[in-house]
This record gives sequence, structure tokens and C-alpha cells, in this order.
Amino acid sequence: MPAHVSLLYPFVAESALSGQDEEGVRSLAASFPAVDLLLEEVVTASGFIGVAVPRLQPLVDAFLARWPGSRPYGGRFGVRPAAHVTVAMGADDPTAAGRVRAAIDSLLPLRTRAAAVHLVVLTEEGWRPRVTAPLGIQDSR
Repeated sequence: MPAHVSLLYPFVAESALSGQDEEGVRSLAASFPAVDLLLEEVVTASGFIGVAVPRLQPLVDAFLARWPGSRPYGGRFGVRPAAHVTVAMGADDPTAAGRVRAAIDSLLPLRTRAAAVHLVVLTEEGWRPRVTAPLGIQDSR
């Protein structure tokens, strides 16, 4: 899976995912414009290293509001986790975590653009795309 911002993880289990959920993803994506991003801040929390993406927080919040029964990351980062790109998990060794953080810091700032929401599902073959919904574009189906 390429670098990404998880809007809501875990999402609805694939076996329970409905057309209504897919339409909800499309509708929410359409209601937010594509956005240019400046990635510049490394964040850490007990074994976690990531890069903050504050401009996507409204989109993260909208997904959480649309699926209020979800418990993002099992509650590990609170009820309203910050939008971020995960760089490393299990970085419990302070020396290794420091090297990872220094390597990431050397690549920042980084400019990119968020143009779509991709709903992916975990299958026996790994993560697979299910829905791609462009930001700011109404679905004409």
C-alpha cells in the first residue's frame, strides 16, 4: 500500500460493507475539494512515527461523524485521531526511532495533492481497491 492518510480505520468490515456505505464515501468525497498539502511535521507516539496532515482533518472528522460507531485505531490515538501519514509502527527502540525520524525530517517539507478518497478492503490477497471517489466531483451515476 503506498503512502496514504487513513480517514477512518478500521472501516466497515468487507462482509458488512453496503452500497449505502459506498455511496456515503462518494458523497463525502464530493463534498470536499481537492487540496494541496504541505507535509512538514513529524509526529511520534509510543512506537508510532508519522507525518501530520492537518489540512485533511476536516475530511477525517467528516468520516468519523458519518460512521459514528467506528473506534479509530481501536482507541489507541483517542476518539479523534489527527490526520497523518504513517511512517513506522513498532518503533519502540529510541535509537532506531531517532534514525527514522531524522531520515523523515531530511525529506520534509514535501508538497503533494489530495485528489481522491480510495476505499480499500483487506482480502486474503492483501489490500484491494473497492471505490475511488474524486474529491470535489459529484458522481454522475
